[in-house]
Amino acid sequence: MGDSITRLYQAALACRHDDPSTSRTARLLRSGRSKMAKKLAEEAVEVVIDAMNGDRDAVVKESADLIYNLVVLWISSGIRPEDVWKEMDRRERLLGIAEKVPKKLPEDFPRRKIVMLEGRRVRKRR
Repeated sequence: MGDSITRLYQAALACRHDDPSTSRTARLLRSGRSKMAKKLAEEAVEVVIDAMNGDRDAVVKESADLIYNLVVLWISSGIRPEDVWKEMDRRERLLGIAEKVPKKLPEDFPRRKIVMLEGRRVRKRR
């Protein structure tokens, strides 16, 4: 998936100087971050509503729209996909892949150490 997002990022970046009358991406990038953030929020709400309604196909389609709008907002904010991947790697080292990092970790919070075992990543508590 990371490669898909990177390709999407590169394609959207290439469109930023296109004519806004023919390029949705160029139009969105010129609309300002507030408009982009609003569009991202709208897409997120659509994903939630479709998920609550159990409409799998709609969730898939709206998720693609959500990712597209997130990538456009990244471009506007000067964020590259690898910036996000680095943060995800940092979080995985701290808490594991499924965890969201709390705003503030307690000082005695056990950090995880990653060890390679037969080509597989394994976590060990220190």
